Amino acid sequence: MQIYKTKAKKFHGPHFPTVHRQAFGLYTEIKKKTKRRAYIRSAYFDKEKIFLDLYWHHLFEKSNWRDRLRRMRFFGCAVEVIQNSHFKPNQTKNPNDSKEMLYRFYGADANNEVFCVQIKENIKNKQKFLISVFPVEGPIFY
Repeated sequence: MQIYKTKAKKFHGPHFPTVHRQAFGLYTEIKKKTKRRAYIRSAYFDKEKIFLDLYWHHLFEKSNWRDRLRRMRFFGCAVEVIQNSHFKPNQTKNPNDSKEMLYRFYGADANNEVFCVQIKENIKNKQKFLISVFPVEGPIFY
């Protein structure tokens, strides 16, 4: 597993509203550049679009506020990993839906905290969506 080292730092703040303001501010900047759905282009997938709106729906399905905060801190780093990383991700078929493929990219922020970026691909129409970003706990072998 290769880990992409980002220049971005995770969002800081003691409470959910401060981190949410930073993360959603970045999302709105990206959204302003597009006409319809917010997306970024991926270096690994030959500049294909990765749609970002599903991430926010998935995030707010979580009932635990601490988990939301923990995941949202790495949103800026995740955007950088998607845009710049050429490293091969871990790839598996979705066990719940055979029409979907899941990709996991690993990255480390400027303070060497490791996180995972999960992207879902609909095999039928080749659309890709950012699903989740979360920190990785435990030992990581480079």
